[in-house]
This record gives sequence, C-alpha cells and structure tokens, in this order.
Amino acid sequence: MSIAEFYHQLLSGLQQTGPLEFIAVVAGIASVWFSRKENILVYPVGLINTIFYIYLSVKGHLYGEASVNFYYTIMSIYGWILWSKKDRQKNESVLHITYSNRKEWIQQLLFFSGFYLAIFFSLSWAKQAFAPEAIPWADAFASATAYTGMWLMAKKKIESWIWWIATNLASIPLYFIKGYVFTSVQFVVLLILAVAGLVEWRKKREILNIEC
Repeated sequence: MSIAEFYHQLLSGLQQTGPLEFIAVVAGIASVWFSRKENILVYPVGLINTIFYIYLSVKGHLYGEASVNFYYTIMSIYGWILWSKKDRQKNESVLHITYSNRKEWIQQLLFFSGFYLAIFFSLSWAKQAFAPEAIPWADAFASATAYTGMWLMAKKKIESWIWWIATNLASIPLYFIKGYVFTSVQFVVLLILAVAGLVEWRKKREILNIEC
C-alpha cells in the first residue's frame, strides 16, 4: 500500500465512522486516562467502551476481539469491586500498585499462552467454517495480550501496561485492515497512554517504597 492509498483509506474510514464507534473510542481513551491516574472511573467508563465493541467486533468478524470485550466487561466489574475496597482505619484503598514477582510472571505467561492457543485454533476453525475474513494469528495475539493486561490491571500490577502496549501495537493494523479506521487511530492514542501509564505507575511505586 502506497502512502497515497493509505492516506485515502484513512480519510475514507474516518468519514464512515458510525456514532457507536465514535462513542466507544472516546470512552476507551477516557478509560485508559483514568487507569493511568489510578482513578476508579476507569471501570464505569470502560464498560461503555466494552459493551459497544462487543457489537462492533462481531459485526467486523473479529470474534477474538469480541470475546476480549466480553471478558473486559466481566473484569471491569471485578476490578471495580477490588479497587473500591478501602482500609477503614487509614481511609485508603486496600489494593496498591505493585510489581509482579517471578511466580506471577510465570502465571502471566501461561495465562497468555493458554488463551492465545485457544483463540488461535478457534479462529482457524471459524475461518474455514464460516468467517473467511478472520485473521487468526493477529486476532489471537491482540486478544490474548488484552486478556492478560486486563487481569493484571484489576490487581494493579505494573506489568499490565506492558501487555497493553503489546495489545495496542497488534490492534492498530488489525482494526485498520478491517475498516475500523477511527478505532485504529484510537489504539495509537492508547499506545501513547500505555507508555505514559507504565512510567507513571513505576513512579508511584517508587514513592510507595520510600513512604514504606
């Protein structure tokens, strides 16, 4: 694809952006902004994004991404509960930002691998059966990294941002190819926010270590 063709497809895609995709994108960016700030609004705002994208992903034959957004919806409720818990004596959140230890890293990699293989083989079957537009390896990677990132975000693990960065890098071309250009642009913004979130959470952890 030449630069001119890319530019034309970008403009055409942005012009064809529907209201549901627009709202979902705005909610998604706002949600990541709140998560970067460790603000509990990440979850209620994020629910708007995930519910809309379940519909949009199915419509675009991105079944792995549809499963991710369904999972996001469940994990948003779970994370909302965890982040809401407070120490009554100190009047502060019980859950703090932490690094993963070696055992937790192994769990993350196994978690990712399990979901990647399950989604990849499921989508490979779907591609042969009824969804020739599916892209199994790319959809599975974007989905499995997102599953892992969301799980760790609910636990306030710094490594969640590393998985989000991987998700965004995979999702930018994936959604562009599928015609969701505005969503693709969203993932560029989310990539920048994910890098900023990683830096900011590391700084917060350092401050907590000093205070402790």
